[in-house]
Amino acid sequence: MPRTARLDIIGILQHVIVRGIERRPIFLDDDDRLTFINRLGKLLEKTGTDCLAWALINNHFHLLLRPRQTKLSIFMRRLLTGHAVTFNLRHKRVGHLFQNRYKSIVCEEEPYLLELVRYIHLNPLRAGLVKNLAELDRYPWCGHAVLMGKAELPGQLTEEVLSRFDRTTGKARRAYRVFLAD
Repeated sequence: MPRTARLDIIGILQHVIVRGIERRPIFLDDDDRLTFINRLGKLLEKTGTDCLAWALINNHFHLLLRPRQTKLSIFMRRLLTGHAVTFNLRHKRVGHLFQNRYKSIVCEEEPYLLELVRYIHLNPLRAGLVKNLAELDRYPWCGHAVLMGKAELPGQLTEEVLSRFDRTTGKARRAYRVFLAD
């Protein structure tokens, strides 16, 4: 039975999930994560794709993306192929890195945007990669730290998310953090 076609439309918000084959790690160390984040940031800027949330877990990752100029399928092909080739060369391995194709879920921006941001950004806490929100504030492999001003990712739209909480950055960050803690 053929796969169902994706909705790959410019301007539509999509929650993207990618898993390692057989639930194996797709990030073995911080160098893998840093290489991936650098590639992600460059692609976001180059393709005019908005990123509102993201989180890297050892065997999968989540992205909340809104393509503006380039279709999501093209963006993801470049991101995943680049990571797989680099990962395989670096770790002297061959074969598939990812389980099937990426999963993408079209999302209504209102009222789900903030719920998705919270869900994605709490993933490292749920996975036990950090112990509490204070650690999550500084965790470099999640867009939450970018929203809190503790990390950077070119192409992550911090103002779009924070503006939903307050007009001033400091108040918005505090309100966003309370929202996350709820």
